[in-house]
Amino acid sequence: MSTPVRQAGPGDVAAATALLVDALQQDPVAQWLVPDPNERPDVLHRLLAVEIDHAVETGHVYVTLDWSAIAVWRRHDLNADRWALSDYHLTTFAGRSTNRFAELNAAVRCYGSAAPHHWLSWLAVHPDYGWHVAGELLAQHHRVVDAVGHPAYGVVTTEAARDLLGEHGYHAGLPLELPDGPSLWPVTRAGRPIRSSSSG
Repeated sequence: MSTPVRQAGPGDVAAATALLVDALQQDPVAQWLVPDPNERPDVLHRLLAVEIDHAVETGHVYVTLDWSAIAVWRRHDLNADRWALSDYHLTTFAGRSTNRFAELNAAVRCYGSAAPHHWLSWLAVHPDYGWHVAGELLAQHHRVVDAVGHPAYGVVTTEAARDLLGEHGYHAGLPLELPDGPSLWPVTRAGRPIRSSSSG
């Protein structure tokens, strides 16, 4: 049985940020980014609040109705290839972890495409739930992506997320290795070509 989802709006930014921070507490990349568990929630909250707010305004943020899972998407096209977390945000909010966030951004930016696509910025599940609850979050946005025929890209931080995306049509590439840190898995879902009324 799928979990009902909805698109988040401006009034949901605080709750969506809190859900994402909670979901990332035990994430291996989040632990590498901010090794001190006492600092981690504050650093993540400051940075992710900016990203969630930006995504609600310019992209798509989906949450399950029970707030068990969240997916954050950005649309990348020739005129909208912008990163919400700029160098200013990192130096202002990341503190001692600034260099590691910069290394993560550098690794992720090497992957993807300059062509129009949709980017899965975050897919996260609250620790009290299993990854299966995120399946409808993917399906919801795939309907948007497939309507325009664009591919979808992302980089995930756990094998569980990689495997879930594999069940939804994504191909995982070779892992990306962070300096003295955990692995990341780039994933790609091919675009669905739009059929014209005159074809087939």
